[in-house]
Amino acid sequence: MKYYIIAGEASGDLHGSNLIKALKIKDGEAQIRCWGGDLMQQAGGELAKHYKDMAFMGFLEVLKNIPTIFKNISFCKEDIKKFNPDLIIFIDFSGFNLRIAKWAKTNGFKTNYYISPQIWASRESRIEKIKRDIDYMYVILPFEKDFYEKKHSYPVHFVGHPLIDAIENTKIVDNDIFRKENNLDAEKPIIALLPGSRKQEVQKMLRIMLSVCSDFPDYQFVIAGAPSLSDDFYSSFAKENEVGYVSNQTYSLLKHSHAALVTSGTATLETALFGIPQVVCYRGNWISYQIAKRIITLDYISLVNLIMDSEVVKELIQGDLNTKNLKKELSKIIDGEHREHVLSDYKVLKEKLGGKGASQLAAELIIENA
Repeated sequence: MKYYIIAGEASGDLHGSNLIKALKIKDGEAQIRCWGGDLMQQAGGELAKHYKDMAFMGFLEVLKNIPTIFKNISFCKEDIKKFNPDLIIFIDFSGFNLRIAKWAKTNGFKTNYYISPQIWASRESRIEKIKRDIDYMYVILPFEKDFYEKKHSYPVHFVGHPLIDAIENTKIVDNDIFRKENNLDAEKPIIALLPGSRKQEVQKMLRIMLSVCSDFPDYQFVIAGAPSLSDDFYSSFAKENEVGYVSNQTYSLLKHSHAALVTSGTATLETALFGIPQVVCYRGNWISYQIAKRIITLDYISLVNLIMDSEVVKELIQGDLNTKNLKKELSKIIDGEHREHVLSDYKVLKEKLGGKGASQLAAELIIENA
């Protein structure tokens, strides 16, 4: 069969790549064209457009880039028509994907959604678009099945979280080798800094994360570089603050870390699955934040806390994200009773996520429902 897959950011590229691998195993004749990144391309997808050309963060940034977004939408529709797939698979990225889904359904294409838009967090009315335009939905968070089926009478498939497979399938570099190859201290415990993947986000988050380095001289801070940004971009931060830096080795970094400061997003869940206590950080554009605050209905912003429905990890948001608070919360998770509570809760979290095999199950169901 011919599959057209659309992912719009780094996390979607990761999950899309594992889905492509699973589809190719279960369908030896699979032809796959995609919007995504290097990982999806390496997995065997023919890349139509890279997510780097589409990743706009926040309401203001989206407004400023509306002409580019509409060009991408037009290109996508034409590209789908030319490729003429048997089905389309959308991965998260709801602002773009739901627009394409409406057009695709109208034009007779079968539509599948893998990794639901977070309509349980904001703009719940989008459920009507999903009911109208999406033939099959595959969800990865345990509470999403009840949300869709009990609250909105829309049947979905819970397949488990693909991060569990992604982590298990990633080769982790041995601790001694990892430290040597990246010029890190052989003995000092590591505090990982995960500032995000978009340039404007990283610039904002790294400055505040780095402000606490001098308060923890017995630890070494190491920046996790995202594949979407260049080494040169990070070098000024690393040199100026005398901290470590690793490029595209986030999983190895987490594996060998003692604690982490993490920008809200998929990385919070990745950090938890590695068993690393963390402080979740978020500071957005002021106007974007004010808008988001009025439409997001959740008590928490991190996936860890949302899934557990309690504050397992501390969230420092907007004005609360400052040097004083960051120092205080990092101190709590470095040692002591609070650290042990977090680690205990992480074990429960992993059980809730449904175990291994999400990508394989999603691929099976997509093919079965084609």
